[in-house]
Amino acid sequence: MKKTLLLSSLLSVTVMANTNLISQAKNAGLIPFPTQEKEISKLIDNPKNPITEAKVELGKKLYFDPRLSKSGLISCNTCHNLALGGVDGVEAAIGHNWTANPHHLNSPTVYNSVFNKKQFWDGRSPDLEDQAQGPIQAPPEMAAPKELVTGRINSIPAYVNEFKKAYGNDVNITFEIIANTIATFERILITPSRYDAFLSGNEKILTKEEQEGLKLFIDKGCTACHTGIALGGGMQIFDAGKKYKYRDVGDFKGDKNGMVRVPTLRNIEETKPYFHNGKIWSLKEAVQEMGTTQLSIKINDTDANKIVTFLKSLTGKKPNIAYPVLPASTDKTAKPDVK
Repeated sequence: MKKTLLLSSLLSVTVMANTNLISQAKNAGLIPFPTQEKEISKLIDNPKNPITEAKVELGKKLYFDPRLSKSGLISCNTCHNLALGGVDGVEAAIGHNWTANPHHLNSPTVYNSVFNKKQFWDGRSPDLEDQAQGPIQAPPEMAAPKELVTGRINSIPAYVNEFKKAYGNDVNITFEIIANTIATFERILITPSRYDAFLSGNEKILTKEEQEGLKLFIDKGCTACHTGIALGGGMQIFDAGKKYKYRDVGDFKGDKNGMVRVPTLRNIEETKPYFHNGKIWSLKEAVQEMGTTQLSIKINDTDANKIVTFLKSLTGKKPNIAYPVLPASTDKTAKPDVK
């Protein structure tokens, strides 16, 4: 009888501790994915560019199509590889003519990018629709002028028919509509994880060690920047505490106010290397560098390992994306240009 009462008491204490941690996390600004599909759909949709099945399927093809680049070799998926956590796995993005990003900027993940308040490291784009236009045209990336992209797409009857299906028979296939369609596909690339279930009330789904890491994540002040559904996505001053030790690699200094977009922490174990210039390859080192750079504190090895354990619980379930079969080019399709 005494043993039963003791076990019951311990269980009650554990449940209370879990409940308190959930409340603490939410009070710190951490938000789980909604549990209802309708709520998720509303969250990721853009009223100016509504999500439809036809647009998603067409956007997927365009996302994987290297013919949107000047060389005919680079697609959106080249730098934002959906099989690699939505990144390319190198320090600085590689683009046209094997050109490394001139600012030594790392490719951020496309997964959960719909939750970013601003797009690009300097936050210069307000949404995915605007963002999708940039890399296609940028000389060090896909290097394709608008006219080349629209010409190639309009030269392929199968693509023209798919745009009519998605937008209506009178659609004018402009560069902006092509980018909007890619963005529609990107909007559905969200990855709910066990962490979301925990914040939604499933108190046992995170291990004791993961919960300890979450508490440290909050107590150390990481939620000063990494909040919201994405645990990031807003704009913050970088080097708020101590100078970042790789600050001089590349010339990126943020926007005009020194603000840098905070990267999402979802799937963070899959998206190395870390930081805007990709100079840190260890997640533990990244945690400790953030402690000194942003919080002006030293995070010891034990605490850093616990935080890393929590961060790995943010690895989520990816949507099932089948590699699409792309429509054939025609005699009117502009040839690849690798110069």
